Amino acid sequence: MQAKYIVIFGSLLSGIGKGIVSASISKILDMYGYNVMPLKFDGYLNYDCGTMNPYRHGEVFVLDDKSEVDMDFGNYERFLNKDLDTNSSITGGKLFSEIIAKERRGDYLGRDVQMVPNLTDLILEKVKDAAAKKNAEIMIIEVGGTVGDIENSYFIEAMRQLALNESVVFVDVSFVPELESVGEQKTKPTQIAIKGLMQSGIQPHFIVCRSSKPLTIQAKSKIALFSNLPPERIIDDHDIDTIYEVPAELMKQNLDKMIIEQLRLPKRELRKEELDRWTSRVNSLGSAQKAVSIAIVGKYMNLHDSYASVKEALVHSAMEHGTKLSINWVESEKLEGKSPAEIEKLLSGNSGMIVPGGFGKRGTEGMIKAIEYARSKKMPYLGICYGMQLMAIEYARNVCGIKDASSSEFDPECKDPVISIMETQKSIDRKGGTMRLGAWEAVLKEGTAAYSAYGQKNISERHRHRYELNNNYREVLEKNGLIISGTTPDNELVELIEWPGSFGIGTQAHPELKSRPEHPAPLFLALLKSALDFGKAANP
Repeated sequence: MQAKYIVIFGSLLSGIGKGIVSASISKILDMYGYNVMPLKFDGYLNYDCGTMNPYRHGEVFVLDDKSEVDMDFGNYERFLNKDLDTNSSITGGKLFSEIIAKERRGDYLGRDVQMVPNLTDLILEKVKDAAAKKNAEIMIIEVGGTVGDIENSYFIEAMRQLALNESVVFVDVSFVPELESVGEQKTKPTQIAIKGLMQSGIQPHFIVCRSSKPLTIQAKSKIALFSNLPPERIIDDHDIDTIYEVPAELMKQNLDKMIIEQLRLPKRELRKEELDRWTSRVNSLGSAQKAVSIAIVGKYMNLHDSYASVKEALVHSAMEHGTKLSINWVESEKLEGKSPAEIEKLLSGNSGMIVPGGFGKRGTEGMIKAIEYARSKKMPYLGICYGMQLMAIEYARNVCGIKDASSSEFDPECKDPVISIMETQKSIDRKGGTMRLGAWEAVLKEGTAAYSAYGQKNISERHRHRYELNNNYREVLEKNGLIISGTTPDNELVELIEWPGSFGIGTQAHPELKSRPEHPAPLFLALLKSALDFGKAANP
C-alpha cells in the first residue's frame, strides 16, 4: 500500500501541544493495526538540537542510532511503544546543508538554486523516501513552529505540493483562549490563523482546539463557519489530568473514524485489547490509593520541559505501582550555602530523589549537598548521567576523604578529577554530534541492586556524555564501599555505581529515554518501589 499522510500544523503559539496531538493520532491508528511512522520538521538552521541550551529548546531527546532530536520524539516513542531513527527527523539545517553540498558538486548544472522547486523537491523526496524505508502505511508529519513563521514557510509550501499527488489530511492545532473578565471562549485568533493557513494554499480537514475548558457548542460552530468545515471536524482538546488520556478524548469525538474515511484507508477493526490495556494503565493513576513524592534536584528548573522524559518515566512507574505521584522540583542553586537544618526542611518531605542530567559547574555544589542528604538519610536515590558523576564526587569527598574531588568538566586543573573526560573525547574539537551518543551495552554485576532491577546481566541504554568516572579512582572508591555494579563489556568504562546498605544507584546512561507506559524503565520502577517502602517506614 502506498503511504498516506497526515500533516499537523500549529497556529498562534508554540508549546500548544502539537506533539501530543501527533503522538495521540499515531497511537490511535496504530491500535487499528496500521503501520504508522511519525516525522518531525524543525525549521531552525542547526543541523540538530544537540548544541542547544535546554532553556531555548527543552530536553534533547536521544535515539538508539545516536540522533539528537526534538523532545516531541519522546512522545512519539512513548505513545507508539517503538524505537525511531534519524529518518524521522528533518531540520532546516540538514536541508540547507544538503542543498549547498549539491550546488557545490554541480548537481544543479549551472541553474540558479531556489526555494521552489529545489528545496521543496528535496523535502518531498526525503518525506517519501522515509515512508518507503519503513514501509509506512501512514506517515504523520508534525511541522514545528507556528503557521506564519519564516522558518517553516518553505516546508508548508512543500506540504501543499505533497497534497497535489498524494492522499493527505491536514490538521491544524489552534488555541482558544477564555478571558476571565468576559467568561467567554474567544474564537477570533483561530479564525485569523486559519485564514493564514488558507493563504498558504492549505485547507485544513480538521481543527484541534486547545483550551483550558471544554469547547462550547457556540465556539465550535463559529470556528467551523469560518473554516469551511462541518462542526464535527472541530475537535475539542481541553486540558485534562494526563497527556495519556488524549487518544481516548479524540476517539470520543470520532476523529479516528473521520481520518480513516478521509484517507480512504482499508477498513480494519480497532484492536480492543490494546485500547483496554492502555486505558487500564492510564486509569490506574486516578484510582491509586498509595502516594509517593519524589524530589528532582536540578539546574534547569525554570523550564520543566528540560526534564520531560524524567517526569514521564516517573509517571510510567507510578502507573505500574498503582500509586499517585507528586514531584518536588528543587533548584539546586537554592541549596548552596544552606545549613543542614535548612536542607532537611527542603528535602525531608520526599520519599526519593533524582539528580538528572546536565552540563557545567553552575548548581553542582547544591546537587552534591542534596546527594549527601539522601545518602546519610538512606533516602532512595537515582543519579542520571551528571547525577551519577556527582554521586561519585560526593562519595569521594565525604566517605573516602578526598576533599578536592571534582570533575575536570568544572575545573580542568582540579587536584583529584574523580570524573574526567573520556580518552576518545580528548582529540575532539567539534561540539555537534561528537559526544558518546545513542545505545550502548553494559554488563551488570550479579547480586547488585541494578541487576535486581533489570533482572538480567546484559543491558542496553541510551547515552549522551563526554565525561566518565576516572578509572584511577575506582580502587579507592570500591575499598571504601562504593559498588561498581555495571561496566562496558570491555570493563573500560563504569556504567553504574551503588551505595552500600541502601538504595542509591547512579547510571551513566539516560534510562528515562526508553521508558514507555507499557514498559516502564527498570531503574525508575526500582526507585519508586524503594521510595514507597521508605515512605512506609517513615510513616508507619
